[in-house]
Amino acid sequence: MAIADIEKSDPEVAAVVRKELERQRNGLELIPSENFASPAVMAAVGSVLTNKYSEGYPHKRYYGGNEFIDQVEDIAIERAKKIFGVEHVNVQPYSGSPANFAVYMAVCEKGDTVTGLNLVDGGHLTHGWKVSAGAIFFNSVPYHVRPDGYIDFDNVREIARKHKPKLIWCGATAYPREFPFKEFGEIADEVGAYLVADIAHISGLVAAGVHPSPVPYAHIVTTTTHKTLRGPRGGMIMVTKKGIEKDPDLPAKIDKAVFPGLQGGPHDHVTAGIAVALKEAMQPEFREYAEQIVKNSRALASALADEGMKLVTGGSDNHLLLIDLTPFGKGKGLFAQEALDLAGMTVNKNTIPAEPASPFYPSGVRLGTPAVTTRGMKEEEMKLIGKWMADVIKEAVKYEMPDDREKRKDAIALFRKEIAENSVVKETRQKVLELCKRFPLYPDLE
Repeated sequence: MAIADIEKSDPEVAAVVRKELERQRNGLELIPSENFASPAVMAAVGSVLTNKYSEGYPHKRYYGGNEFIDQVEDIAIERAKKIFGVEHVNVQPYSGSPANFAVYMAVCEKGDTVTGLNLVDGGHLTHGWKVSAGAIFFNSVPYHVRPDGYIDFDNVREIARKHKPKLIWCGATAYPREFPFKEFGEIADEVGAYLVADIAHISGLVAAGVHPSPVPYAHIVTTTTHKTLRGPRGGMIMVTKKGIEKDPDLPAKIDKAVFPGLQGGPHDHVTAGIAVALKEAMQPEFREYAEQIVKNSRALASALADEGMKLVTGGSDNHLLLIDLTPFGKGKGLFAQEALDLAGMTVNKNTIPAEPASPFYPSGVRLGTPAVTTRGMKEEEMKLIGKWMADVIKEAVKYEMPDDREKRKDAIALFRKEIAENSVVKETRQKVLELCKRFPLYPDLE
């Protein structure tokens, strides 16, 4: 991608792209679902493949002129099958949520019972949260985590045995520990349910062998391609050998659910980006990268704990951390997020298990290490980042979120005015800038 090319056609948009590039270069991206794709991946996404329409599947298209598109999609499929050890792969989902909805459409009838981790406990919106299609069209009975933040398997078994769900989701958006796929597989088999492992967050770790694979235990595996896998913004649905043994028609049902069930023509430029990312994931250095993500996550957890921060489950097994701010009061996630943002550290406010406030004004902060690891940062840098984060958070949590909703607007306005002038935040911002200069991002992207 050359910003100069955009500038010739649209200086206004080019200026915004340059601003975003500078924001990424000069800050620490710590949202665990974000990463930096390689120049090769970005070039594929910005290629001439964006010009083509290709409804259907390789060698079975509704449009002509797809002989090279077929090759690209075949390459992506074969690489995914090899990396993850699965029997069937669909690389056409536009992202993770469409992929998950396609799974519902493939294996469930309207009104069937499904179960997934409750959103407030760290689950994903598409796993049956009350406002999503997974709960609107299906009978969603969510399971929970224990008080210590780990999945409550007594609760999972009780729900499975009582409600006999058609589908069980294993996966999350804010769970800092290793996913126990084997235990989920045993429960699914006991009640005859489909087990779907959503590995959107950890697919890069699974690909590198740094996190156990769900493939021996799950029937279906879904993932995004832009998080730890470090590809473009897309999705994949994989059917395992166990899935085909349960239903030999499952691959065909998945494909039909994606197209024509939910989507039209695939985004061929994104398919090419996925293929490139998968090739990168097959290299020895990718395993080193994935191992470093976990090392960095643990080092960052240790640094935060040393500074008095409470972590959900006490630490991390993967790329993700969840800070519990309730020792400072409830509903302070927004304050922490915005203060950290001003200091050049991008995180996201997040609910914690047994959230005492609300999803919009939650009591936690979610962060992770994929993007800073891509920049080459290691344990020593995590120690610095953990100290800086704690310093800023301690300033942010001095502010209170009123219980009275009518008073929140004024409280937030006052916070924003004062935190922008906070000396600790300003000093930390300079430290972050200096660190970022030591680890340049996209130096040739102009």
